[in-house]
Amino acid sequence: IAQVTTAVAQGDLTKKIDVSARGEILELKTTINTMVDQLSSFADEVTRVAREVGTEGKLGGQAEVDGVAGTWSKLTDNVNQLASNLTTQVRAIAAVATAVTAGDLTRQITVDASGELAELKDNVNQMIANLKETTRANREQYWLKTNLARLSGLMQGHRDLRALASLIMSELTPLVSAHHGAFFQIEEDDSKQTLELTATYGFRLDAARATRVAVGETLVGQSALEKKTILVSQVPGGYLTVSSALGESPPVNLVILPILFQGETLGVIELASLNVFTDVHLDLLDQLKEAIGVNVNTMLANSRTDALLVESQRLTTELRAGSEELEDRARQLQTASKYKSEFMANMSHELRTPLNSLLILAKLLADNLDGNLNAKQVEFARTIHSSGSDLLQLINDILDLTKVEAGHMTLHEDPVRVDELVRYVETLCLPLTAEKNLEFSVRVDPNVPETLRTDEHRLQQILRNLLSNAVKFTHDGGIRLHVRMDDPSTVAFDVHDTGIGIPAEKLAVIFEAFQQADGTTSRKYGGTGLGLSISRELAQLLNGALRVRSEPGIGSTFTLCLPLGKVVSDAVVLPEPTPIVAPAPVLAASGSIRFHGEKVLVVDDDLRNVFALTSVLELHGLEAIYADNGITGVRALEQYDDVAIVLMDIMMPELDGNATISAIRAMERYADLPVIAVTAKAMKGDREKSLASGATDYVTKPVDTEHLIRLIAYYLGVSAEA
Repeated sequence: IAQVTTAVAQGDLTKKIDVSARGEILELKTTINTMVDQLSSFADEVTRVAREVGTEGKLGGQAEVDGVAGTWSKLTDNVNQLASNLTTQVRAIAAVATAVTAGDLTRQITVDASGELAELKDNVNQMIANLKETTRANREQYWLKTNLARLSGLMQGHRDLRALASLIMSELTPLVSAHHGAFFQIEEDDSKQTLELTATYGFRLDAARATRVAVGETLVGQSALEKKTILVSQVPGGYLTVSSALGESPPVNLVILPILFQGETLGVIELASLNVFTDVHLDLLDQLKEAIGVNVNTMLANSRTDALLVESQRLTTELRAGSEELEDRARQLQTASKYKSEFMANMSHELRTPLNSLLILAKLLADNLDGNLNAKQVEFARTIHSSGSDLLQLINDILDLTKVEAGHMTLHEDPVRVDELVRYVETLCLPLTAEKNLEFSVRVDPNVPETLRTDEHRLQQILRNLLSNAVKFTHDGGIRLHVRMDDPSTVAFDVHDTGIGIPAEKLAVIFEAFQQADGTTSRKYGGTGLGLSISRELAQLLNGALRVRSEPGIGSTFTLCLPLGKVVSDAVVLPEPTPIVAPAPVLAASGSIRFHGEKVLVVDDDLRNVFALTSVLELHGLEAIYADNGITGVRALEQYDDVAIVLMDIMMPELDGNATISAIRAMERYADLPVIAVTAKAMKGDREKSLASGATDYVTKPVDTEHLIRLIAYYLGVSAEA
């Protein structure tokens, strides 16, 4: 008995009391052996349950021990309760975990637990809550990005702002669970910005609601001004109603969203909802306002581009029409200029032709070589010659002005010595001033260079006009020419007189063509008023300027300023042309030349000129024959083989002078015959045309008879008589 009880105490339930016993010892033996059997059965059941739960993972098992009571029964019940609780808790956790695995995040572990199982339960429940929040955030981000992309795509490609605004309202308003929406576009009006209602959603327009608000006025205008989103919660009743056919209700929340592009407000969106705007809704609106701004700006830019394109096309059409009109006007002007040039050429010819014979014959009469005129008749002839010369100067002035205005004035750029220019001025003015008992002086400052580079002939013409005017309008005192440096690169010619002066209000008028300070019919001083106008135009062609200072009763100072360097102007600037024929040498006076019957062919269709020229020629011992046009002129050469020289008019019927000269040059025997063009054509290019046709020299009408006689003598090789 002691051995068995000791073994049981040590956990060995395999031993039993097998000794023979009687009486109470037998009962004790039986009781101990029964206890060992029950303990063994209990141990086996507990071990089985523990093994199933702990090792095999089987839940729901129960220990079944027969015939136990009391403490052993309670122990068995406790073991079974432990197994049952563990089964319930583990199965509850497993069920929730399985649901989470399947994506169901709505479950929670609700079974009672304590200790580490309670911690496990709480951790699993927290994990589910975290997963639920992460899933919600991911779902919102997906919704946010998807709708941003979708709306951005929908806004692409539109060219009408109202259509785009309507699209935004119809898509955006229900997307954020709003029930009312309005889209306002910024407008510029007289440097004042306003917001104009462009598109709506669920909007009921009435007289109380403005469709145009100024920036800074109302919440819409304030949002545009501050460029910030305004959120209004718990909108008061009467502020706004969301209406349908069945009823209406005030909104709960209001959001006002500025449409921005690069910090500039382009518009405002107002949304009202019966619900609270969620954070994801507000995030969508916040991110979408930039995308809307980009699209609205693109559309506005496209609209401006379209408007500019339309305007450009309109301007192009107008420009094309204007260009065509300008071309037409240019053609008309060109035609008018051509007609004007032709008119001036014809006028020059028609005026010079009678003047030619008038001046020649008047000069012959004034010279009175035969002595058959009395002094008064000689004075008559001199007056006729002087008046004709004045008329010739008027013609030359008009032609010069016409050439300048038409841009046909040709400038020849030469070195001009100042000392020679001074001598020219003195030679010109000293006789004129002496005749009126006026003093005349010229002063050249030491710093004036010795040589200028300009058109000498035109410079002389300007100074001649200025000095002639000074002499004309001065009765007492004198005339002074002062040559000085106006600045380091500009030389100035001051022509000062002590004459009558010019009123201040007339200073601008005197430079206009045909204008004088005294333009009345009773004026004291004659003249055409062209001199100063021509002088100013010539000064501008020489890249200079002509200005005046004057005081009535004191005198006037005209100042011509010219650059020292090259002539820069719109005029045609040419180097000194190389003569087609050798220049004539200095000849003796015509009065000392006597010819010996050399034959001269005069080809001219105007009998007045023929009479005048032949009279001069015969007076100097030449024999003159006459032809009235080019054809008869050629025939005359064929008839008279002893013609020594030809005087050829240019403008003639049937065959003009240039063509006649070409025909003569084509005749081998007359290839070297001297032919002098004697013509009233004095326009640009006339001289060159005649020389190119084969003329030996060129003389304009009215003819300077002394110069003509010297030319004839030179080409015939006749020397002056001793």
